[in-house]
Amino acid sequence: MSNRIAGVWMISQRVALAGVLCGVAIAPIVLTGVAAAQAAATPRVLGTVKSISGNTLIVAADGTGAISTVTVADGARVQQSADLKTVSAATLDLLAVGDRVLATGTGDATTLTATRVIMIKSTAIAQRNAATQADWNRRGSGGIVKTVAPANNTISISSGKKDVTVTTTGSTIYRRYAPGSVKFEDAKPGTLAEIQAGDQLRVRGDKSPDGTSITADEIVFGSFKNLSGTIVSVNLAANSLVIKDLATKKNETVSISDASDLRNLPPEMAARFAPAGARAAGAGGFAGRAGGAAAGAGAPAGAAAPAAGTPPAGAGDAAAAGGGRPGGYGGGSGGPGGGAPGGRPGGPGGRGAADLATMIPRLPKTTVADLKSGQALMIVASGSGGAGPYTAITVLSGVEPLLTGPAGSEMTISPWSMGAGEGGGGGAAE
Repeated sequence: MSNRIAGVWMISQRVALAGVLCGVAIAPIVLTGVAAAQAAATPRVLGTVKSISGNTLIVAADGTGAISTVTVADGARVQQSADLKTVSAATLDLLAVGDRVLATGTGDATTLTATRVIMIKSTAIAQRNAATQADWNRRGSGGIVKTVAPANNTISISSGKKDVTVTTTGSTIYRRYAPGSVKFEDAKPGTLAEIQAGDQLRVRGDKSPDGTSITADEIVFGSFKNLSGTIVSVNLAANSLVIKDLATKKNETVSISDASDLRNLPPEMAARFAPAGARAAGAGGFAGRAGGAAAGAGAPAGAAAPAAGTPPAGAGDAAAAGGGRPGGYGGGSGGPGGGAPGGRPGGPGGRGAADLATMIPRLPKTTVADLKSGQALMIVASGSGGAGPYTAITVLSGVEPLLTGPAGSEMTISPWSMGAGEGGGGGAAE
């Protein structure tokens, strides 16, 4: 390998290693010839340390969770990084469970003998994630994609009741949510060309004073479907259910996978997020609507069918608690996490659904067997191009009070999540 090729290869390795450790998309340096072949052939393990025994690490790989056994060879180069700029010498005893590592060496992804280990401490990840989340909250916006104009490097999105023009640049980072997942850490690198009308999009960047335009530093997008309505039937054998969507009045089949997250909203919390008119009536206010939906789906006839509602403008458009007025997408300026937990529901900006979305990971879990016909659900699902049949990502029961009244069809839960697992609240992909 010539000195020139060797130099390019070493620089590219340093940039790439730092980028994958910190989960920040970095434009790759294109390698050719021998350099590219050697870079591609180097076995590596990237993930979170689950246990440490001497010089042997058990690492859960990013994305798949596959377990790798990494043995750090005597004389291996051990380094530490806290950002994307510097890598410093370290020792293996600094490594702790929960830290992230990128190990390269010989072997394969299952059993690797590492000749180089780069670690990034979990505390550094937490600090970076907090800073990133704060920036999403301060400089974030989002909505439903209306049009994409690659020639002009612009995207038009519908955000609540206004349109926003998103201008991209050569340094804009694109991420596309993985099928069946709304976790930011599962998002994969994307391109402007992949964004389609109807996609749900979050953007972080510099906004105009009136909020109608934004220059994008980072974009995350995906195809999701929000369903709010009544269970028509539950098929335990097929692990699926049929729901009558309040917005479209159509029956939709939703499959429940091992990755689906089923949660139940306790009555006292449901009352907090319910529209004002439903708080006095309680869950009974939904009974007539539920009976009508069930009757329309072939269930025994009951009360009158629910009043027609306005189709939702998109995920995160919440009916405001005070008057059923849809608010901003995903809580207006909130980041992919959907806004800070604990805020008051409703009011201008529609933070009710945003706050509810942040609480979902802490709600009690439930199962398909717990779901019954006539029960109200709010669902975030993925499908092929936004069409059914759907696979559930999040299923929230106990939501009868939230769906009461004409604005019930507009009440959705934001799909966006930057959290990692139960705790939520992450930043960039870790």
